[in-house]
Amino acid sequence: MKKLNMIPLKNVRISDPFWDRYLELVKDILIPYQWDILNDRLENVETSHCIKNFKIAAGKETGEFYGAVFQDSDLAKWIEAVAYSLAVHPDEDLENTVDEVIDLIEAAQQEDGYINTYFTIKDKSLRFTNLQEGHELYCAGHFMEAAVAYYRATGKDKFIHIMQHFADLICDEFSPLKNSKGYPGHQEVEIGLFKLYEVTGETRYLEQAKMFLDRRGEQPNYFMEEMKRPDFKRIFDELKNYDVSYSQSHLPIREQKTAEGHAVRAVYMYSAMADIAAAYNDEELLSVCEALWNNIVEKRMYISGSIGSSGLLERFTTDYDLPNNCNYSETCASIGLALYGRRMAQIEKNSKYYDVVERALYNTVLSGIAADGKSFFYVNPLEVWPDNCIPRTSKEHVKPTRQPWFGVACCPPNIARTLASLGEYIYFAENNAIWVNLFISSKMKSILGNQEVSLELTTKFPYEGYIRIELSSKAAVKGRIYLRVPDYVKGCRVSVDGRNIETLEYSGGYCVLELELQKQSIDIYFDLTPRFIRANPLVKEDIGKVAIMKGPLVYCLEEMDNEANLPAYYIDTSSELSEHYDSEMLGGTMVIQCEGRKMMQEDWEAEKLYSEQKPVFNKRVLTLIPYPYWGNRKTGEMLVWIKESI
Repeated sequence: MKKLNMIPLKNVRISDPFWDRYLELVKDILIPYQWDILNDRLENVETSHCIKNFKIAAGKETGEFYGAVFQDSDLAKWIEAVAYSLAVHPDEDLENTVDEVIDLIEAAQQEDGYINTYFTIKDKSLRFTNLQEGHELYCAGHFMEAAVAYYRATGKDKFIHIMQHFADLICDEFSPLKNSKGYPGHQEVEIGLFKLYEVTGETRYLEQAKMFLDRRGEQPNYFMEEMKRPDFKRIFDELKNYDVSYSQSHLPIREQKTAEGHAVRAVYMYSAMADIAAAYNDEELLSVCEALWNNIVEKRMYISGSIGSSGLLERFTTDYDLPNNCNYSETCASIGLALYGRRMAQIEKNSKYYDVVERALYNTVLSGIAADGKSFFYVNPLEVWPDNCIPRTSKEHVKPTRQPWFGVACCPPNIARTLASLGEYIYFAENNAIWVNLFISSKMKSILGNQEVSLELTTKFPYEGYIRIELSSKAAVKGRIYLRVPDYVKGCRVSVDGRNIETLEYSGGYCVLELELQKQSIDIYFDLTPRFIRANPLVKEDIGKVAIMKGPLVYCLEEMDNEANLPAYYIDTSSELSEHYDSEMLGGTMVIQCEGRKMMQEDWEAEKLYSEQKPVFNKRVLTLIPYPYWGNRKTGEMLVWIKESI
C-alpha cells in the first residue's frame, strides 16, 4: 500500500500569526538554550552532562558517566531539531557546530559500530544484556532519525554512514542466527531503522524493524527470561516486579486490541507498525493499527489530545479512566500520537486521523513549552491546585509551573524537533494531487504531473475560519486539491475564483476539488463558533461538567482571570459564549467569556468541614484562555472541565 508523500521541509515556508511565535522560539531560543544545557553551561538548571559523556566515551576527557541510561537521546533529538531548522533557515555556524558533534559521536563509536555512552563508560561487557531497561536500541533509533534528518537538510552523509555502521551491528547482533528472540524494551529503533532504510535502500534495516515488531509478545516472554540470566543487572528498582504490558510485550502485536502500558512506548510502536504495514502491504497489521487507534481516541484520550492516565509508570489504564488532576499525559506521548496519526492519514487518506493530530499539536504539545521557550511541562494535567502538588503523594508528578529542565529530559528536545518539523504536517502530495491537512499560513512547492506547482495558504486560523489558497504554475496542470474538513466544523463553504461550489464532493473527510492548477484561488469558510463539549457519561470524572473549545483549541479557566477555588464555578450553558481578541494578553489571544455562578465560601461556617448548610451562589462572568497558554503568568489554579449549571 502506498503512503502519501510528505512535502520536504525545504519546500515549505511557514509565516503564520498563531504559530510564528513558537517557530521563532525554536531557532532563536530553544536550540541555543538546549545546547547550553547539553554542555552544562547554565546555573540553577538540572545538569545534563550529555556532551561530556560523549567526550569521556571518546577518550577526550576522563570522568564518570552522569545521567539516566537514555541520556544520549537528548543529544540525538537536539541534532534532529537543528536539522529541521537548517532545512528552513540555513545557518553556517550552527551547521558547523553539528558537524563537530557528529565528529564527537564518531570518536565515541566503538570499533564494531556500537554507540552508547552509558555502557561504553560504565561496563562494556553489559552491552545488550538488559534490553528491558537498557535503552540502547531506543537511543540508537533517535540517532538514526537525527542522521536521516541531517542528511535530508544538508546533503551530508557522514552521520548516515556512522549510523549505518551501528545499524549493521544491530542487524548482526539480533539476527535469527545470533539472537532470534530479542527486541527493545523501549520502542524507537524500529522507526529509526525504517527511516534509514528509506534513504539508503538497505532492505536489511527494514527487515530488522519488522523482526523486532514480530518478536514482541512471543512466549516465553523475552524480558522475563532475560531477568533469569546471571549477567542481568537491574537499572531501575521500580521495575523489579516487571509488568510485561508496560512495554506492550504482553501479547504478539497482531493480537493487541487495546492500548496498554507506557504511553510513549506504545505510540512509538504503533507508528512503526503503520510504517511496516505500508511497506509490506500488510492489511492485517494495518487493521491492528486502526483498532488500537480507535481504542485510544474513543476511550483513552483526553480532550486535549493527551494520553497516559496514570502517573505510576506513565501508562494507559482502562477505558474511560481519565482523571483530570492527577493524569500524566506526558508531552512526548502526544508527540508520538501525532506521529502515529500522521502515518495513518498518509496510508488511509482519511481526515479523522488529522482531527486528533491537530488536537494534540495545538493543545498538549504547545502546553509543554513556556512562552519564553525556557521552561517546560513534562506532565500536562487538566486541573491544577498548586497547594496539593506535594512530593511523595499521588500528585507529586503534577507541577503548577513549568520547569527549566529535567533529570529525565526527553520532552524539551522532543518539543523542539516537533515544532521545527511542523512544515511536514501541513501538506501531503501524490501524483497530481495535494492534501491540505492543517490550516497554517504557509507557502509550498510540489511537483504535480512533471510541473512545479506553488501553493500559498493564508489564514488567521484557529481564531478565524477563513482560509485562502492561491495556486500557480507556469503551465496548466490538471489536478485535485483535498481540503480537510475538521470534525468540529458544522458549516463549510468553498468558492473557486469567486464562484461558490454548490455541491461539494468528499472523500475520507476531505473536500475534493478538480482544478486546472495554473492560477486559481480557493476560499474556504469554516464556522469556528466556540462550543460546549461534554464527555461520554462513562467518563466518570467529567459527568455533569463541560469543556469549551474553539476549533481545535481547548480553553481553560485560570485563577488570575477569575477567582480562587475554580471548582466552585458552575457554567450556564444556556448563555452565549462571547469571544474577543485581546492583543495585550499572553502576546495576543482570543478570550472567551460566559455567564455562570460560583458557590460562595464566605457564607460557610468556617469551623465546620461538613454541614447541612445550603449552598449560596453568586453570579459570575467566567473568563477562559486557550489551554496551551496556561501557566505563563502568575502561578495559580487551572481548570478545563467546569460544572454545568442546568
